[in-house]
This record gives sequence, structure tokens and C-alpha cells, in this order.
Amino acid sequence: MTAYHIPVLLQESIEALLLKPEGVYVDATFGGGGHSRAILERLSPKGRLIAFDKDTDALAQAPADKRLILVHNNFRFVHNFVRYHGYPQVDGILADLGVSSHQFDTGERGFSFRFDAPLDMRMNTRAGRTAADLVNDAGENDLERIFRLYGEVENSRRAAALVVKARESAPIRTTGDLARALESILPKMAEHKYLAKVFQALRIEVNGELEDLDGFLQGAIRSLKPGGRIAVITYHSLEDRLVKNYFKSGNATGEIQRDLMGRGASPLESVERKPILPREEEIAGNTRARSAKLRVARRTDA
Repeated sequence: MTAYHIPVLLQESIEALLLKPEGVYVDATFGGGGHSRAILERLSPKGRLIAFDKDTDALAQAPADKRLILVHNNFRFVHNFVRYHGYPQVDGILADLGVSSHQFDTGERGFSFRFDAPLDMRMNTRAGRTAADLVNDAGENDLERIFRLYGEVENSRRAAALVVKARESAPIRTTGDLARALESILPKMAEHKYLAKVFQALRIEVNGELEDLDGFLQGAIRSLKPGGRIAVITYHSLEDRLVKNYFKSGNATGEIQRDLMGRGASPLESVERKPILPREEEIAGNTRARSAKLRVARRTDA
């Protein structure tokens, strides 16, 4: 588990679920299986865990456990699969968003500019367009929008123009090709930070991450029993804002829907007013935890 992926906020997220030994739970992002293993350790033989992942590499890490139900699919379909496996609702749901340590550290997956490797970035390597397809085919305006909205990239219009200019000479096929295309605008002493924003933006677009998260949160609300808890770990402001809005109102806007009498209620209620952050010792041992935020909510009767 440690070699493949170090789970973030492990103790805090598991404690937040208030696990019941005979309960039914969902790990919406199996990854390296660290959170799933911790949940299974607390379940009795009658407990069940349904774990999702699009990445076949991740699911290959799964332990042989009769209480574990693996779903090789997008977590946005959580409600469909929970019902398919015979559970109208579950006691708790956990999601650790973003990219696993294994995905970042496997050069050929193309998630990191630390390696000069094929510019892929797909969570599911069997489907969809790659990041190379995107940077070579998208129009300059679309690239600018992606960089600005999903990466908050400074000089996003200039960055898009440089990508378009570079691909006119030769297709951008690798992470190194992309980094070299942007070389002239990389800020001194902050080159890696700038590239990280660009790569984040492309990854979010390639995998439809915000659309999937929106669908997941809708399905999670429908799948939770009243009193059941949902814990979500985010790594950037776009994810965190969407989760915060759903926990506040039950929808992406953050506005509580009201009836003709002005009455309104949310299907979720935040357990903590502020997100739970990793301890300094965790960050020291796992730099990926640095930007993590854990939000926890319970299902109301609304």
C-alpha cells in the first residue's frame, strides 16, 4: 500500500464516518486501497464495502476480501451501482479526489512533468482522449479557457498562444514537448509551480473531473441513509468549492432551494464548520497532503 499510494488524512476521514461494524460503506476512489483497508479493518463479517475506481492499475491492488465489492467504473454512477448490488442506501461514503501517488510517479501515465513521457493523463487508460489529443486539437480560445478556469494559470492567453504556435511546427506528444512550448513564459524560481497549474488544468479537462464530482455528489446524497455521513478530501479550490456548496445546500450553486412559502432545507448538514487539515507531521512525511482539505457532512431527513 505504501509503495503504491500513501492515503491522505487516513485517521481523520475514517473517524469522520463513525463506522458501524455491520454497516455498508462506499469508498468512491479506491486508489491504492489505503482507506478501503482501514474501513475493512473496522467491519464485521456482515459489513460491506463497495469500492470504485476507473483505473485498472488501482483495482489490481485490492485485497481478497468477501466483504469488498469492486466496481470498475466512474464514481459519478455511485447511486446506480449501490442499488445494483442490492443496497437501497448506505451508512457512509468516502472520496479522496485527485491523482494517486502511483499515477504521479508512473512516468508513462503522463501526469507529471518530472518525466519526459507520453502526454496521456487519462484516469481510465482504455477510454477517451489524451492530454496530447487536447493540446493538439483544441482551439486557442478553448485552451485559454481551460488554463484559466481549471488551473488559474497566469498569462493563460499567452500560454495558449504558445501551445498553438509550437504545435504548428510539430505535434506536442510528450510532457517535455509541452514544457518546452511554455519555456519562454515560465517564471524564474517558480517554473514547477506554473507547470503544475497547466498540468492540473489539462488533467481536469481530460478526465471531466468537475462534471464527475458533480454527478458523484448528486448520487451520494441519494445513496446515503438519513444520519449517514459523507467525507470528501479535496486538493484544489475548484473541487473544494463544489463540495462546500453541496454540503451547504445539496446542489452545485450553494443556494438552498425554497418552496412557495419560503421554506427551505438541505439534504446535507456539515459536521464541522471548517475543513479538517492534515497535521504538520503528515505533510512532512507526504508532501501530497499539503493542499488536502477534508469536509464531512451528514444526511438529514430533508
